[in-house]
Formats: sequence, structure tokens, C-alpha cells
Amino acid sequence: MWFAAHVIMLFKFTRPEDQTSFPMWENIFLIEAPDSRKAWDKAVGLGRADESDGSDGLRWDEKPARLVFAGVRKIVECRSDADDRPVDGAEITYSQLSVRSEDDLRKLVDGEYVTVQYEE
Repeated sequence: MWFAAHVIMLFKFTRPEDQTSFPMWENIFLIEAPDSRKAWDKAVGLGRADESDGSDGLRWDEKPARLVFAGVRKIVECRSDADDRPVDGAEITYSQLSVRSEDDLRKLVDGEYVTVQYEE
């Protein structure tokens, strides 16, 4: 079976006084596993492997930082073809979001700042 694992990685600043926000990435990994529990375990391993102690010069907004595995947000089973493999154009994961207005929707699509409600 194939799964999409949503792994959250946090940028933690070296100097605590610099941590006025919590920038993060949601990395989505394609994982092959017999079930969702094994996929979760693999996702945790991938997240931990991506951590950085900052010795590589990692910075966020010019501030020294380290990359910390924050957790697995969700595991989604991927749709697959008859051979049980993802195919070109297959939807492998999705997120449900909402915004307050059509104007906010346009801002989101254009990559502008907007408040988004993640719905699970």
C-alpha cells in the first residue's frame, strides 16, 4: 500500500529571544508500507532524519536556526491503480482549508499572507 505522510518540521531559533513566530514546513513523503501504523513509523523516521542541529549554517530570516521534527500531522492512504502503484496524475493527498472571503481565497492562490483555517 502507498501512503502520503504529512511531516511537520519546525525552525527553532538558536537564540530563544528571536523566536517570535514559529515557521515550519509541512513535508509530504510518499511511503510504501503494509498498513497506516507502519507508514506512521516510517514517517517519524524520515522526520527525525531531516532534523538539523544548525551546524550546517541553517538560517531563517537571517536568524540562526535548527530544524526540528515536530511530528506527523496525518497519514493518507493513496489511491492506486490495479498494480497498486501511484500513477501519473493521481491525487495522492489533500488538505481541507477555509478562508473568510473570496478576496482571501485570491490572496491564498497568489501566495499572499492570509489567515487560513486548517480543517481535519
